[in-house]
Amino acid sequence: MNEVILQCNGVYKTYSQGKQILTVLDNINLTICRGETVAIVGSSGAGKSTLLNVLGGLDSCSAGFVSLKGKRYDQLKDKQLSALRNTELGFVYQFHHLLSEFNALENTAMPLLIRGLKRSQAFAKASDVLGQVGLSQRLQHRPSELSGGERQRVAIARAIVGDPACVLMDEPTGNLDEQTANQIQQLLSQLNQDSGICFVIVTHDMSVANAQQRVLSLHNGRVIE
Repeated sequence: MNEVILQCNGVYKTYSQGKQILTVLDNINLTICRGETVAIVGSSGAGKSTLLNVLGGLDSCSAGFVSLKGKRYDQLKDKQLSALRNTELGFVYQFHHLLSEFNALENTAMPLLIRGLKRSQAFAKASDVLGQVGLSQRLQHRPSELSGGERQRVAIARAIVGDPACVLMDEPTGNLDEQTANQIQQLLSQLNQDSGICFVIVTHDMSVANAQQRVLSLHNGRVIE
């Protein structure tokens, strides 16, 4: 039996707009197992980013619950949830969100330093992971000295440096040209094969979506497989 990594049970997300209730996520049930790659597609405003934030514990559910490796977010204190996110989840966004004053090595090592790892150990691991994503010649370069594709590779390295069970990605190829987007997709496939990390990818790019093992469509707040 495949180990369940991430699970949504009857998840609703609603917002009050005056007297109206707006339902963004409507009874989402979802199971993602170790090593799976899943794409989430849907029209703009369908709630894809909201779902990703709920899966990542960055936003709470209005009803139902999300669990990561059997731990329910709603039963954890803030500090415990932060620690769980730091060890078991990675995040990659459309905009790389690298810290401009730090080089590629320092940016990549950041989650390990936050975790309390010694600087030498964190840098050794970050250097190794940057090599995995093809950036061993770029360790000392700051984000402004890197191309768009290289910045996104650093963001991916930062997301996987802590050996998470799952990486959540929001439009990771949205700002890249087609050739660079294809290279990023090939990199994700390789990382998935090598490490068994699951990837959950929100994307408008159907070539990226169709390269994943499962494609889920979010429509009117509901997931259709």
